[in-house]
Amino acid sequence: MATGHTDPQRRERILAATLDLIAEEGIARVSHRRIAQRAGVPLGSMTYHFTGIEQLLREAFGRFTDHIVAVFDEHLGAAADRDEAREAVADLVHELSEDSQRDLVLTQELYTLAARQPAYRELTHEWMRRSRVHLEKHFDPDTARQLDALIEGLTLHRALAREPHGRALTLEAIARVTTTDRGAPEGNDTP
Repeated sequence: MATGHTDPQRRERILAATLDLIAEEGIARVSHRRIAQRAGVPLGSMTYHFTGIEQLLREAFGRFTDHIVAVFDEHLGAAADRDEAREAVADLVHELSEDSQRDLVLTQELYTLAARQPAYRELTHEWMRRSRVHLEKHFDPDTARQLDALIEGLTLHRALAREPHGRALTLEAIARVTTTDRGAPEGNDTP
């Protein structure tokens, strides 16, 4: 195995291995030894790069939330008006629920940690705030918050359903939430 001096990607591999292990086996199976083995690094690298398992988990989940925010940005960043934003939200729900079982599992593992530990609640709070940035370009803050929650719920229901609902139902749900926008009249693209 390469030393840290000749292996500048070691820290990144450890973070990626942590997320992979959590996604495949759950947070309860995470240990320094198992992560080091999966990352292909000496066990001592774990304490060299991270002060403990909590720092490692927070940074790994921070990377994960950055990834999900990037997916939001990719879908919602180009929306020019409310109608395009609604379509982009539908695309997002369907991509998140169809493409990555890994992302779905990591999201639920993070939510479980956040329900128990305030440090992770801060991480999820910041993730939600960042996710709403594009929504608030087209909808008032309360509507953006409701729409963000709708995205989470529809994504989870589609991903776990035996017969996932179709795009028409997704668009109908989005329309119901966004046509009650209290901050701006329908058709106006400014909050």
